[in-house]
Amino acid sequence: MANHEHVRVAVIGSGFGGLGAAVRLRREGITDFVVLERAGSVGGTWRDNSYPGCACDVPSHLYSFSFAPNPDWPRTFSGQRHIRAYLEHVTDTFRLRPHLRLNQEVRMMRWDGDALRWEIETSQGSFSADVVVSATGPLSDPKIPEMPGLAEFPGKVFHSARWDHDYDLTGKRVAMVGTGASAIQIVPAIQPKVGKLTLFQRTPPWVMPRMDRAITGLERRLHRALPATGTLRRGLLWGIRELQVSAFTKRPNELGLVESLAKANMARAIKDPALRAKLTPSYRIGCKRILLSSEYYPALARPNVDVVASGLKEVRGNTVVAADGTETEVDAIIFGTGFHVTDMPIAERVVGAEGHTLAESWKDGMESLRGATAAGFPNWMTIIGPNTGLGNSSMILMIESQLNYLADYMRQLNLLSHDGPGGRAALAARPSAVGAWNRKVQARMERTVWKAGGCSSWYLDANGRNTTLWPGTTSEFRRETRQVDLAEYEVLRAPAAPQGSGSQESAAQGPAPLTPSREKETVK
Repeated sequence: MANHEHVRVAVIGSGFGGLGAAVRLRREGITDFVVLERAGSVGGTWRDNSYPGCACDVPSHLYSFSFAPNPDWPRTFSGQRHIRAYLEHVTDTFRLRPHLRLNQEVRMMRWDGDALRWEIETSQGSFSADVVVSATGPLSDPKIPEMPGLAEFPGKVFHSARWDHDYDLTGKRVAMVGTGASAIQIVPAIQPKVGKLTLFQRTPPWVMPRMDRAITGLERRLHRALPATGTLRRGLLWGIRELQVSAFTKRPNELGLVESLAKANMARAIKDPALRAKLTPSYRIGCKRILLSSEYYPALARPNVDVVASGLKEVRGNTVVAADGTETEVDAIIFGTGFHVTDMPIAERVVGAEGHTLAESWKDGMESLRGATAAGFPNWMTIIGPNTGLGNSSMILMIESQLNYLADYMRQLNLLSHDGPGGRAALAARPSAVGAWNRKVQARMERTVWKAGGCSSWYLDANGRNTTLWPGTTSEFRRETRQVDLAEYEVLRAPAAPQGSGSQESAAQGPAPLTPSREKETVK
């Protein structure tokens, strides 16, 4: 195609993972890369989720890159608007805009074993790349459950991640489906304006108070004048969460005290014993993600809110019917039903060395080596891959660990390409190494609260395996991903070019010199 472009690295997605990968590539001296983004701007899930009340449940100074500290966070827990602005600022600070290819949805990626590169088809053209970094993220594609009658519903229907800001909820009868992290923010945000709000709750969550406050001007001036104070603040937030990990991963019974605190939080706002019974979980706290809100329970106690302790089953005209038979007439249905996490649609668009898709390879469950590479898919790496999620800390910590692995991966490829015939090489994760890593992870998973806590959650795949979370500390994961172990990979080499055939293509496509670039490292 006329607009075909070859690059050393193609990064898919421009959320925290994709922008982080782009920054790390530049800091490694690699500038021959593009960031393919299906939307018209950067931001990932913080661009897509703009529902009322949208905010992060991880403290601001921990939910930001260590190499791009922001001394001016306005609140201890930042809202969507400020997080998205932070990502835009990171894009500008590290000069990433020339690498962006916006409105370029990836439709297919195919590995070319002869050329040792990926052929990529997008909505606007085609690319080829020596390496693909997939940073689409697990919270990218909303999931709306199939149910009878939904297509014929005469009112408004949308998912929390695709909020319709043109639809006025004032005075409307609204059904909120789901009680996850988005729903507990949406409910108190829309409750004052709707006429009637009916919450369909399949499983009640554990909710702890959200200790949010404005960060004072004095604190911000201090962090600007003495950056070490911001680093110290981040370190304290990280350390507290590291100490909590063992209760989730080794000793779930120690979480009983936390359950008592969560029940007390509920009792302060919910005085009705019948409603309190509906809202009290029957599983160990931590089995599902612990949610943070100081407004959720008070909103549920308001007279214009009903809680139906049953999931939505079907729709009959403008009447929604719960699994327990409860019928409610509504004008709008809002789904807070999560995302395709263990069945990410991007996996259907990646065709590996054996001619099958990543989705086919993962049909029995997602598996990767160190959360990064998959057997049968050379020179392909994922950020926030299988078993890299967290239940109590910041995903930015895990992303940065994976960026360390990416950096060493590129260094190893650079050395192998220069040392071998033909000047081209690829690394293919050995199936034995992938299998060994995942057996170890799953063995550790058995005694975690996510497996033994008595709940069913989006952490688990269709086979009941937890292929989402990491069963250890963030520092342990960082040690495991500090560098690439070449014994876990097969080195693939391109055949040497015939003598006298010229080297224009290899010169154009060869790796960039690994000279560290000097970038401004503080976002203000």
